[in-house]
Amino acid sequence: MDKIIIDNTLAALRRNHFETFFANDTTEAREIFFRDIFPGLSVESVSWGDSETMKATGVLEELRKNPDLSLINTFGPEMSRKQKIYWRRQALQADLFLTGSNALTQKGQLVNLDMIGNRVGGITFGPKNVVLFIGINKITENLEEAMHRIRTIAAPRNAMRHEGFRTPCRKTGVCMDCNSPDRICNVWTITEKCCPTGRIKVILIGQELGL
Repeated sequence: MDKIIIDNTLAALRRNHFETFFANDTTEAREIFFRDIFPGLSVESVSWGDSETMKATGVLEELRKNPDLSLINTFGPEMSRKQKIYWRRQALQADLFLTGSNALTQKGQLVNLDMIGNRVGGITFGPKNVVLFIGINKITENLEEAMHRIRTIAAPRNAMRHEGFRTPCRKTGVCMDCNSPDRICNVWTITEKCCPTGRIKVILIGQELGL
C-alpha cells in the first residue's frame, strides 16, 4: 500500500483523538504494545474480541503469563451460550480490551460489524482502555468502501470460520442479507472520533492481516 495513504490515515486517526502507533510487522506491534502502551495503563483485568490480527501479534499469549492479571475469557467450546453471554457482559467492565477492526477509512473512522454487539460494545463503551491491532489491508477510501469490504470479505470469511453456522454467505462468499438465526451481520458501528481522547489506541501494522 502507498506510504502516503498510510501516513494520511495515521494523521487522520490522530486528529480524531485516537492514540496511534505504526508497526512494520506483528513482532514490532507486540513490542510497541508492551513498551509504549501497557506500562502506562493501570490494568488488573483484560478481555478481548475474536480478532485474527490481534492473535497474530502474540500479545495475548504474553498477557496470559502475567499472574497479576485477571483474564476474562469469553470464548471456548466448553462454554454454553449462557456462559458466553455472562462473561461477555463482564468483559465490558475490563480495564483493557483487545481486538481489531473490520475496516479503517482514510479519514480515520473505524467501521465494524458484529453478531450480538459484544465486540463493538467493548470498542465503543465499557472497558477503560481499548487497543486495536489493524492490518493495512483494512484501510479503505471512505465509509462506502469500508462497508463494501466488510460485506464482501470480512463478514463471509468470518462466517466460514464457524462450521456450525448456516448462512448463505458460507456458500456464496458474499453477504446475501439473510434472515438466518446464525446471521453475523447485525450490529454496525462507525467510530468517528475517540472519546475520551486516547481511550482507544490503534496499532496500524504494515502487513495484510486478518479478515
